[in-house]
Amino acid sequence: MALATKPKNIGLWDSTIGKKAVMAVTGGFMLLFLIVHMLGNLKIFFGPESFNGYAAWLRTIGEPVLHGDWYLWIQRTGLVACVVLHGVAAYQLSRRDLAARPVAYAHKRRRASYATRTMRWGGVILGLFIVWHILDLTTLTVNPRGEAGHPYENVVADFRVWWVDLVYIAAMLALGLHIRHGFWSAAQTLGAVNRRRDRALKAAANVVAVALTAGFLIVPVSVMTGLVD
Repeated sequence: MALATKPKNIGLWDSTIGKKAVMAVTGGFMLLFLIVHMLGNLKIFFGPESFNGYAAWLRTIGEPVLHGDWYLWIQRTGLVACVVLHGVAAYQLSRRDLAARPVAYAHKRRRASYATRTMRWGGVILGLFIVWHILDLTTLTVNPRGEAGHPYENVVADFRVWWVDLVYIAAMLALGLHIRHGFWSAAQTLGAVNRRRDRALKAAANVVAVALTAGFLIVPVSVMTGLVD
């Protein structure tokens, strides 16, 4: 007689739905950051004094409880944790999906849908862009001007370089596509999607993606056209 085996307990992180939930929650936090970041970028249209003042104010948030750059470092640590968890979960889900269908389809049919492939490659592009963006406008390592304390001037110097504009535009388009699919996918994972809400959530995903993409792209376009100088 066969002995009954005790079902193996699977932790949240080990389950597919758990990884998707982690991606949804971390994606939500990153989306909130991007909205605030984009709105802050738009201060560049009020001139160098306003933009530089905003950048300086970010370093004083939380005082006197938080000293110096503590708030920024707390924010950066949280963002890095979100990016790492989001990326690792996405990679593991991708590997799990590929392992589930090891046999190639006839006529070399793609394993993943167009949206899934876009998310995968878009995620890689955005990961590389984040590294470059930090080196460019945070550490100023690769910034054409690279003068600490003058963020307005550094941004303008950046977007006067044609290839920097191309990199930034490509990354923002990838971001828009990533948000468009990720917004709805996260809502589905968290149980917010049903037949009645489906159309509204997809419309909201499109609006958020277009608004963020346009909000980020208007800065380099304005520098290129001389509107911001």
